[in-house]
Amino acid sequence: MPEAASATRVTIGDSEFDRDTAVTRRAPGVYDIDLSAGWTIISAVNGGYLLAILGRALADALPHADPFTISAHYLTASQPGPAVIRTDVVRTGRTLSTGQASLFQYDEEGKEVERIRVLASYGDLGSLPDDVRTSAKPPAIPPVDQCFGPEDGPAPVEGSSAITDRLMLKLDPSTLGWALGAPSGKGEMRSWFGLADGRDADPFSLLLAVDALPPTAFEIGLKGWVPTVELTVHIRCRPAPGPLRVSITTRNLAGGFLEEDAEVWDSADRLVAQSRQLARVRLS
Repeated sequence: MPEAASATRVTIGDSEFDRDTAVTRRAPGVYDIDLSAGWTIISAVNGGYLLAILGRALADALPHADPFTISAHYLTASQPGPAVIRTDVVRTGRTLSTGQASLFQYDEEGKEVERIRVLASYGDLGSLPDDVRTSAKPPAIPPVDQCFGPEDGPAPVEGSSAITDRLMLKLDPSTLGWALGAPSGKGEMRSWFGLADGRDADPFSLLLAVDALPPTAFEIGLKGWVPTVELTVHIRCRPAPGPLRVSITTRNLAGGFLEEDAEVWDSADRLVAQSRQLARVRLS
């Protein structure tokens, strides 16, 4: 399998992603973090990055360490800078524990504003049985050297998409019509995915992976920001080392909203994460 595009690979725990998603426990159930500007698109902080942060806080608050399912409602746009996370343990059991978390920032008047609210169930991915019965198949994506990343296109406006500098994205040419002014209209996006520093994937970076590709709305022929309203992610198993393949599809755009269904496959051809999100689009 192809390797992530990094001259020097870093280990899990020693990556910029790990540092920028690390939370500091202030008190039981209360965590502080400084949201990094390195994971922004234009001025908004990426939703997958935010989900990984909340996921880490819940991993500390709950007796189980691995997210199995996590659902987030994005209430207001997060900005780089200080934030506080408050968690609550809803239920603990032998194999699963459930908790909720909210991330808050302050507005210009100093009032606390809730940005995201999450409900999640955690367990131990290492304890799951190996029995797999599935009709799902890995996406057919050309080899990495036949795909294209942000570095292959025109130079972006400075500061417009800082997150792309931290990712290894190589998109399937058949889903890049939008970049050439000829969108296919199919609502599909497929890409090789990894972190730019070569860090292998883990359950928390999977929370980023499902929301890191360009919006499928681009290939439908729409432009502009596509803000997430709700995002649910299922983590199915720990990913094997190596780059991931991400496939995202949209089947229905109606009333200014669309859904995106994502699958994430690892280098061992295992479906390691699935997600669905509801997002808003600008129709004019």
